[in-house]
Amino acid sequence: MAKVRGVLKKVGVKPSKVQEVQGFGMKGAPLNTQHPFYFGFLAASGALVAIALLRALQSASQVFVLIIIALFLAMGLNPTVEALQARKLSRSVAVSLVVFIAIGIITLFTLVVIPPVASQGNDLIESAPQLLDSLRSNATINQLNVDYGFIDSLESKFEEWISDGKIITGAFGGVLGVGRTVLSGAFSALTVLVLTLYFLISLPSVTKIFYRLAPASRRARVSSIGDAIISRVGSFVGSQVLIAALAALFVFALALGIELPYAAALAMVILFVALIPLIGHFLGASIVVLVALTQSPGKALLALILYTAYVQIENFIITPRIMKRSLAIPGLVTIVAALLGTSLLGLVGGILAIPIAAAILLIMDEVVFPKTDNA
Repeated sequence: MAKVRGVLKKVGVKPSKVQEVQGFGMKGAPLNTQHPFYFGFLAASGALVAIALLRALQSASQVFVLIIIALFLAMGLNPTVEALQARKLSRSVAVSLVVFIAIGIITLFTLVVIPPVASQGNDLIESAPQLLDSLRSNATINQLNVDYGFIDSLESKFEEWISDGKIITGAFGGVLGVGRTVLSGAFSALTVLVLTLYFLISLPSVTKIFYRLAPASRRARVSSIGDAIISRVGSFVGSQVLIAALAALFVFALALGIELPYAAALAMVILFVALIPLIGHFLGASIVVLVALTQSPGKALLALILYTAYVQIENFIITPRIMKRSLAIPGLVTIVAALLGTSLLGLVGGILAIPIAAAILLIMDEVVFPKTDNA
């Protein structure tokens, strides 16, 4: 034993760090972490693990998108659940009540809206040739058609779709594509519904688990910031849906007021496009004006004026009042977040990027900026 200690002392290992283990011999000298082979092996292993994780995330990207959607829906419904809990209801009962009410509203909305939308969509397909002919009655549009032939191209393409019976199947990649699209959509909707239910029920317990990862001395502050993010993001999601619903109601009333066709279909389109940041109302106004233009240029101009006026009212009156408890972020951050989210995850990424950016800003305001200000 003394000889071993003497040898270890010569190679630079302190005898106090040498421990004898009963039955397994003595621990050797620690590895030299400065050796080039050791460093190269760790670097190569880290790179391989990172590549494997990136490929795994890429292959499961659709699943992560569904999880993120369900999480944000759960955050949007969580304020309602907490309001019911304040009335002495248990969380399971409150979640069940909110889910049943949400499913009932969706079912009622579907039963009321889908039939007229389907019939009006069928009427739109049948009357498309007449609508194209009515566009030619406008001198300016007709001159543009003479110069560039865009109406003739639309008409020939539409007739080709109708004659081949591919107006629906062609949009989804054939008959098998329609089946795959329907099954995929139904499976995705069911997955989101189930995940939203689980997130709603287990949100407090899941957050407590994540909060325990923080040191005990900082756990109370981390919990407060986390709860604030969940509360405000939930308010943001719910407020955004409410604003889109108000825009849809406005377009429905506008279509009925100036006697535009396909009022229910237009309202449904606006309900979805109004959720798209930055360009949502631009797309909605374009669709409404194009439909109004098939009736008369005067109606198109009136629809454009009224829609523009509503957007200004929404931006300066409706949105500030509804969003006053949500996360407010600068306009530049909204644009950058929407662009990055759209490039990464498409439309869903563009919608979810803004509340994520707002949550990051809240963390920076509460954690990062105080440190830099006191530095």
